Amino acid sequence: ERSLRWSMDHGRFMMTLLLAAVCLNVYLYVIVPKTFFPQQDTGRIGGNIQADQSISFDAMRGKLVDFMNIVRRDPAVDTVGGFTGGGQTNSGRIFMMLKPRPQRTESSDQVIARLRTKLAREPGATLYLQAAQDIGIGGRSGNAQYQYTLQADDLQELRAWEFKIRAALSALPQLVDVNTDAQDKGSSTFLVVDKDAAARLGVTQSGIDTTLNNLFGQRQVSTIFNPLNQYRVVLEADPRYSTNPENLSNVYVSGMAADGTHTVVPLTAIAHFEQRRTTLSVNHQGQFAASTISFGLAAGVSLSQATQAIQAAMNRIGVPGTLQGGFQGTAKAFQDSLSTQPLLILAAIICVYIVLGMLYESCIHPLTILSTLPSAGVGALLALLATGTEFSIIALIGVILLIGIVMKNAIMMIDFSIDAQRSGKTPREAVYDACVHRFRPIMMTTMAALFGALPLALGSGDGAELRHPLGISIAGGLIGSQLLTLYTTPLVYLYLDRFQEWLRRCRNAWRTRPPAATVHLHSESGS
Repeated sequence: ERSLRWSMDHGRFMMTLLLAAVCLNVYLYVIVPKTFFPQQDTGRIGGNIQADQSISFDAMRGKLVDFMNIVRRDPAVDTVGGFTGGGQTNSGRIFMMLKPRPQRTESSDQVIARLRTKLAREPGATLYLQAAQDIGIGGRSGNAQYQYTLQADDLQELRAWEFKIRAALSALPQLVDVNTDAQDKGSSTFLVVDKDAAARLGVTQSGIDTTLNNLFGQRQVSTIFNPLNQYRVVLEADPRYSTNPENLSNVYVSGMAADGTHTVVPLTAIAHFEQRRTTLSVNHQGQFAASTISFGLAAGVSLSQATQAIQAAMNRIGVPGTLQGGFQGTAKAFQDSLSTQPLLILAAIICVYIVLGMLYESCIHPLTILSTLPSAGVGALLALLATGTEFSIIALIGVILLIGIVMKNAIMMIDFSIDAQRSGKTPREAVYDACVHRFRPIMMTTMAALFGALPLALGSGDGAELRHPLGISIAGGLIGSQLLTLYTTPLVYLYLDRFQEWLRRCRNAWRTRPPAATVHLHSESGS
């Protein structure tokens, strides 16, 4: 009661604090690190192997085994599995399960950082690891969690600038595991046939194609039937003869001599071999050729800081206008959500104002109730900054929940004040009695909500990071609002009541004003 009297006697000072809270809200929202969803430790880690583009399948299988052995020796890893092959011979996948959280002291990201230095020692291949998340947005996968896609009309220009941009992004301290999906340095063996020599020796082009297909095409040539099963017979060369282009010198094709007899002709007698660079894949986005650069975040770096660093790097190196770049996947979804977050909060506030206006049949009282929101926002943002938690979609949900939880303080006061004024008390007496009599239920409901949010903020276990921002924002917002709204809400009520009374007097004065004097002028003929 003593502190309440003091605050009501120093109304200008308290209203200045409320205005400062509004300004601090805007400042804190600008500087708080932002991300899309919190980075979780689910105990699962996935990895993509990207090897030299000219590697063979057997060599790639050896790289997979080496990487799995390195990962398996880490003390935080429980089980490891992986495979290679499929779409591209120079790629592979690794999956690992970490030990339960109580049995290890490091998070998934810390385990990845520790393994990154060990995995870098494997020559000719790179393993990119990323922690598995419960929620994935964007539908775009890569060797890292976030993607930046380049597009151009000219493929050669795209390849040239992709290398420069990737080098610039690799130099940024905010990013790790920078890589690309460009596959334009594969090795291919071209067989150049001397048609004149082939004609002289009676060798046809179809005969050459059939021979090479028999060697490397894994062609089904027969089926063996037995009483219980059947077996397909596949013709191919021994795999050890298909890994080296020099083995083509041991290939013979069927020909025909001048007298009509069949002969066997060495392939080297009618053709020579050339090694050329080839493109393993050309990626597209829409109708344009595209190259996607994947990247991860360094320790302690938020997604908003990383996107700002990438934009600054693109502006610094002077990318031409014919080359278009943009974030994709999770990073694009984050940018889209970041642009609509203020509108979402504003829409929620407008909806609450409309509902309260219909409840109180007034346009003034809802403003008193909404005046509690700045202190809640300051508390939530300060709590996130103090705990090193990024402002994410989950934290935004907590702020939206605060809009409903915090306003009950003012609702309890306003209801009591309106009833007290109807019984004949002055606005100051009415709001003072409301603060005193409603103090206990306000504290009870606030503490109930606060203790309900603490398990979310302090909980542990696999994936608990997804719930932490929700509990931290609610707990911080409740503490901040409780410290300020108990003293600012009655003052806002008084000032708005005076403003409402002033409007009423103006309206009555306008209605009761005397009619203006009317002067009639008459003109007479001849005057």
